[in-house]
Amino acid sequence: MCSREEEALRRLEEVFSATLARINSLVLQPLLETTPEPSDPQVRECLRLVQQLHQSSQRLWEVTEESLHSLRERLGHHDAVGLESLLLLRDADRVLQVHVEYIESYASCVAVQAFQKAAKKRREFWRGQRKALGQLLSGVSSEAKVGTALTQALRQPLAHHVQQYVLLLLSLGDSVTEPHPARELVVHAATLFGNLQSFMRQALDQALATQALWHSLSSRLRDVLCTPARRLLQDSQDVAVTVTPLRAERVLLFNDALVLLQGHSVHTFDLKLVWVDPGQDGCTFQLLTPEDKLSFCSKNAQDLMVWQWKVTQAVCQALRGKKDFPVLGTGLEPSEPPACRCVAYTFRAEGRLCQATYEGEWCRGRPHGRGTLRWPDGRNHVGSFCQGLEHGFGIRLVPQASEDKFDCYKCHWREGSMCGYGICEYGTDEVYKGYFWAGLRHGFGVLESAPQASQPCRYTGHWEKGQRSGYGIEEDSDRGERYIGMWQADQRHGPGVMVTQAGVCYQGTFQADKMVGPGILLSEDDSLYEGTFTRDLTLVGKGKVTFPNGFTLEGSFGSGAGKGLHTQGVLDTAAFPPDPSSTRKRQLGVGAFPVESRWQGVYGPFRDFISAGCPGDEQEALLGFHVQNSRELRKSQEYLCCERTQPEACAGRMEDVLDELLLHREPRALRECLGKALSSSLHPLGKLLRTLMLTFQATYAGIGANKHLQTLAQEEVKQHARELWAAYRGLLQVALRRKGQAPEEDEDPEARDLQVHGLVLPLMLPSFYSELFTLYLLLHESEDSLYSQGIANLSLFPDTKLLEFLDVQKHLWPLKDLTLTTNQRLSLVRDKCFLSATECLQKIITTVDPREKLEVLEKTYGEIEATVSRVLGQEHKLPMDDLLPLLIYVVSRARIQHLGAEIHLIRDMMDPIHTGGLYDFLLTALESCYEHIQKEDMHRFPGRWDSKDLW
Repeated sequence: MCSREEEALRRLEEVFSATLARINSLVLQPLLETTPEPSDPQVRECLRLVQQLHQSSQRLWEVTEESLHSLRERLGHHDAVGLESLLLLRDADRVLQVHVEYIESYASCVAVQAFQKAAKKRREFWRGQRKALGQLLSGVSSEAKVGTALTQALRQPLAHHVQQYVLLLLSLGDSVTEPHPARELVVHAATLFGNLQSFMRQALDQALATQALWHSLSSRLRDVLCTPARRLLQDSQDVAVTVTPLRAERVLLFNDALVLLQGHSVHTFDLKLVWVDPGQDGCTFQLLTPEDKLSFCSKNAQDLMVWQWKVTQAVCQALRGKKDFPVLGTGLEPSEPPACRCVAYTFRAEGRLCQATYEGEWCRGRPHGRGTLRWPDGRNHVGSFCQGLEHGFGIRLVPQASEDKFDCYKCHWREGSMCGYGICEYGTDEVYKGYFWAGLRHGFGVLESAPQASQPCRYTGHWEKGQRSGYGIEEDSDRGERYIGMWQADQRHGPGVMVTQAGVCYQGTFQADKMVGPGILLSEDDSLYEGTFTRDLTLVGKGKVTFPNGFTLEGSFGSGAGKGLHTQGVLDTAAFPPDPSSTRKRQLGVGAFPVESRWQGVYGPFRDFISAGCPGDEQEALLGFHVQNSRELRKSQEYLCCERTQPEACAGRMEDVLDELLLHREPRALRECLGKALSSSLHPLGKLLRTLMLTFQATYAGIGANKHLQTLAQEEVKQHARELWAAYRGLLQVALRRKGQAPEEDEDPEARDLQVHGLVLPLMLPSFYSELFTLYLLLHESEDSLYSQGIANLSLFPDTKLLEFLDVQKHLWPLKDLTLTTNQRLSLVRDKCFLSATECLQKIITTVDPREKLEVLEKTYGEIEATVSRVLGQEHKLPMDDLLPLLIYVVSRARIQHLGAEIHLIRDMMDPIHTGGLYDFLLTALESCYEHIQKEDMHRFPGRWDSKDLW
């Protein structure tokens, strides 16, 4: 029923295919046969455009042949092959795209007069071709110019062909009834090619207008502005408009740029980076660009509307990267350009961004979102931006003068400056991890030199405006010294303690990096000097030395070149040796650095985080982040983004953290919840704990492991426990507020201390135990040495002899527990009595929790009583007089190393709630045993005794 239209389509395709073949042979191929290679770059560009048109023409011929083949198949097998098999119907979009490519290639040639320029070298040849060209054209005189003839030869056949397509497809649509399966395909194809006519007319009109514009401009301007793909959309000479503040003489709107001509100056604005801001009064509208704000106005409101509409549609078209189809401002895409875009731009105006190239996300003329900023001097910044400024996490590389050396800043930024937590790796191989404010180190931070540096050092402490200020720890590995104390303007200033690797400690007042005035010096052998020092810590002036044996030397001290230390004073040899307990009380730093104020730079950001309501997107900036530290990977700026948790994930995790706290408020559940939180490096409490561990190790590990710092460390651990509990309470209050629940009332000090000592301290103590226990070991080394000697002597006794030596009443001896072989004698059995109690007490060193250690002691007491009750055959409560010798026996057989350090740590760290209770009583009993074992009568070697059995 459609054979007439189909037959007409076949003939049309045959004619067009033959015409395209003739165009290629008569026009395009001769245009490309220019030898030798032209030296003029403009001619070379024209030949490139002709070559591109030739390729488009070839593709158009191929698709025409394919369409012709489908028509012949349909006409030859009308009943077997359906109408929808026609290429024009089943693949109309592809056929259309091939036509569009040809039209765009042709329009580019027209815009820059490529045919005329390419044919110029073979002018005589083309004069001879006029007759052949005339056979392709209608209505063109044989006397017409070569350029005009070529232009017509390449346009007219296509225009006629598309026109016939539309007519035949419309006729075909009329002959196909609605139920026919190909009906929609025919209508779709007719619509597409109808639109193609409009597209072709607009493309040719724009190309001719652009060609005329290039003729009207000077050669200098033409060289600057002319590109083959550029099309003129609007000219202020046709529709008047005024642009301020530049006062342009002529305004040109192209498909890719807005150009303002002002005398000899040309201002070009990429349309992808132009935002249209409609005016409120209808008399003006504004354009926002990365560096300028342009105001458009016109005396005629209609003209202004034309400009605003065309600029808006041109921006949309530029962002899509292809021409609107069929004409400007039409199509399926939105007609309003998006506010946020992703484009590259190089800044020109003077300022910090001069010549810098930004590639990334924009919003209303400003970098906004993720992006990369590169300066000509090699500086790079990758990260987040807000309203044109670095804001959020970002990585900046700053090259150094020497080759392959650079500073790498991995920081949080606020309004263009580093602000919040960051990690900076410098070209000098120094690394800083800590907080910034306004681009300077400010707050808590750690600066560490490379291990291979000539003078390796590490500073852990507070900073103010880029300088060390406040409480801080500096370790000089080269000199073997550690300074603990106050700083000001990058110098040691105020009360401070100096600890050396040789075990010598100084405490005094520092000024401008040197000790001044009176101070204290403690040597490793417990000699004490009280007096004045020089700036290099040499004894000078009046002072007093107290020696370990109690002798004192008081007078004036001094030193001369090559003479060593000399003194004039009074030596007192009448004094008795000092009590070891008084020596232990010589603790440095106590009172000089109030424990509440030492690490405010660590606690402060956490409090700020809670005060802000725990925003997930600020968690990294306030609490820090952890990344691998690989210098080989620093040039790959993106790896950090992979290693770090993204802000969206942080926000989600923060919600989970707060919900978890609300679900676990009962004592047992709370203990488990806090334990998990403190062990996680991603939990806010876990992050805080790890930072506190870092400060503790920086102060008391290595060189800082000095017995005179034990009290300083002990009170610091307790303060950390209080701060961690306060941090938990703060998080809980935020969680309650987010759920719309009433916050909990403030705790009274007594209730708070119960939670701190009973809940938090046992959970966090393992993180500090190694360094803390080392200080206890050093402080109680002499007593533990006496204790160990006593244990070694007592271990030589067999069980019965030791029980007898300790005056344990014989009816309490557990001889029933002794199983003898035929070769054994009762008096020689060793390590068999009270075995269960001994094994129980040995477990005291398997835990770091003071409460668990006390529980071990309680079970040991229970095992002793159970053994005695079994021996007596009845329940028996031991009085102190009987318990003490039995406990000494069990302690001597348990052979626990460093028992003095264990006892004092338990005493200092145990929950105050146990004071005066059973645990306190048992710990006092253990202390008594420890002191008894140190006494001289315990150090006697056992004499020879009768080998006869005692019973």
